[in-house]
Amino acid sequence: MMISVSNTISGLRAHATKLFVSANNIANFATESFKKSRAVFREGRNGGVEVEIERVDTPGPIIPEDGDDPYFAREMFNVDLGEEIPQTILAQRGYEANLSVIRTTDELLGSLIDILG
Repeated sequence: MMISVSNTISGLRAHATKLFVSANNIANFATESFKKSRAVFREGRNGGVEVEIERVDTPGPIIPEDGDDPYFAREMFNVDLGEEIPQTILAQRGYEANLSVIRTTDELLGSLIDILG
């Protein structure tokens, strides 16, 4: 039982990290040259969840700079809100699911203690 609780807590932490990464990407949506990050889940020890944060180096749109030099341009951010908002919702739902498992485990242990006591 303790391994399942430990795995659930690792899932909570993983989804919280994913939510933080998406929030950081959204907060820097209009920052010039900002490169988004992505939280990648991997199976950890005993079936838990480990998170690796990867930087996504795909180039953002190139905007020509007004001025005398026609060859000068700026690279913009590579964050796509159409991708980030659904990732935020997925992280929220994953967090809620893991929290529901913890609540159910708590209720189960409470019932078990009542039966034995």
